[in-house]
Amino acid sequence: MTLWAVVLAGGVGSRFWPLSTPQRPKQLLPLVDDTPLLLGTLRRLRALVPTERTLVLTNKSLVAPIAELASELPRNNLIAEPRPAGTAAALAWAAREIERRDGPTAVMICVHADWSIGNVPGFLDALRRAADAAEARQGLVTVGIVPTRPDPGFGYIQPADGGGPNDVRRVARFVEKPDRTRAEQMVREGYLWNSGIFVWRVGDFLDEIRARTPEVAPALESSGDDAERFFSVVKPISVDVGVLERSDRVYVLGGDFGWDDVGTWAALRRVRSGDAAGNAASGSYFGLDSQRNVVHADGGGSVVLYGVSDLVVVSRNGMTLVTTVERAADLKTLIEALPAEMRDRP
Repeated sequence: MTLWAVVLAGGVGSRFWPLSTPQRPKQLLPLVDDTPLLLGTLRRLRALVPTERTLVLTNKSLVAPIAELASELPRNNLIAEPRPAGTAAALAWAAREIERRDGPTAVMICVHADWSIGNVPGFLDALRRAADAAEARQGLVTVGIVPTRPDPGFGYIQPADGGGPNDVRRVARFVEKPDRTRAEQMVREGYLWNSGIFVWRVGDFLDEIRARTPEVAPALESSGDDAERFFSVVKPISVDVGVLERSDRVYVLGGDFGWDDVGTWAALRRVRSGDAAGNAASGSYFGLDSQRNVVHADGGGSVVLYGVSDLVVVSRNGMTLVTTVERAADLKTLIEALPAEMRDRP
């Protein structure tokens, strides 16, 4: 079995404004520790998959900064998407490229660039087990995370009856982000978080694309090796909706290795090392009688908090954002209302 890794590293990370910008999105930033998220992802995978068999998919505009950041990555392993076309198209193109280089039985492991992993050996062990299952069952395998809380910000997976959370089971159904009450019920019933970790033989995945995903299959067949043409004519759809929810060859195994999606400023309170009062801070910061805040001081400034709780305070190059942890997930509304000269500052 030959393993390949595919890292999805597109997007602009608008929910990390004002630190994240289109020129320097969150996957290129050191948000969890001193290492940029993408570089941390590549280093974790290196213990399982060699760099020469690792592909990074990203926006066309980010090719140069990623090539500089991940200089050990072969240049032809950095694949630019001319336009956003959804994860089904991105992963189909990656699978096609792996098949071209290594044949249809190569096993592809897909991860995202913006995760925090608390237990790296446990993470790598789950990927190995998923790869073994994908080869043995000739199916599409996802790693579902054993929930640590009823989080309405994640999608969920219902495994079929029988077996435990560490066993490989068929997927009964996928559930989009629920409300909190439904999330609490699903956690009690043994649902898993939909992590976005996917593992499959590239030939099996491409077979499912051709059979079940008309949004992608015609473009894949007609484009040859022309990525520009493929991404210009494909119909955007997620891999969850376009492939996994339509397939009867999908399996899930449970993983419990400190996974977290670094999706908003509020997530940093879970993944950063906090002080005794639960404040997750980076940069020059001092707090007194302040609890459970997220602070990021960038560009030489300092942040001082006194008598406040559950705030997000971000200072960067003369721009300061103050909001609550609860409202931090909805920065899109704020960004759309901002004057352009404030919103688009480099």
